[in-house]
Amino acid sequence: MKSLQNVSVRARVIAGSVAVAVAGAVTFGAVAATAAPVPAAAPAPVAKGLVQVNRLSVDAATKAAQAALAAAKKDGQKVSVAVVDRDGNTVVTLRGDGAGPQSYESAERKAFTAVSWNAPTSELVKRLQQTPNLKDIPGTLFLPGGAPVQDKGAPVAGIGVAGAPSGDLDEKYAKAGVAGLAE
Repeated sequence: MKSLQNVSVRARVIAGSVAVAVAGAVTFGAVAATAAPVPAAAPAPVAKGLVQVNRLSVDAATKAAQAALAAAKKDGQKVSVAVVDRDGNTVVTLRGDGAGPQSYESAERKAFTAVSWNAPTSELVKRLQQTPNLKDIPGTLFLPGGAPVQDKGAPVAGIGVAGAPSGDLDEKYAKAGVAGLAE
């Protein structure tokens, strides 16, 4: 048998680590087996200055997008639908069969514009007459086809539709998506 002096430092460190780990596991197992269950801690108080924001779930956003797409399909229109959250981040995008390649991005930008101003994009087009530089804000698209989703008057999401022959139709389908949330 080798003496301890002949064993490498590395081997001694490994052997010592294994011994400590085994001892710790045995101790932990014994304590865990005899410990009484710990009651759940009370929730910590909310810090001052926090703001809660309501958002659509993925399921609700999908339901809204499907309702908008179904309304367009019923009319024989090939569109894309986007649903964005309160911060303008895309939650769901559906590109209908045969929808043009430009419709995908346009739907997202219309949804972003609607939630940003908490107004249908057809109303925002009218505001451009008084403030034409609004159109220069990155990510926006001031064309009809976007509708905000509101909770108690506050925006929680935006639905954008693009690809129909007119913005009025796009907006009709976006509003069908909003209405689909109530069903």
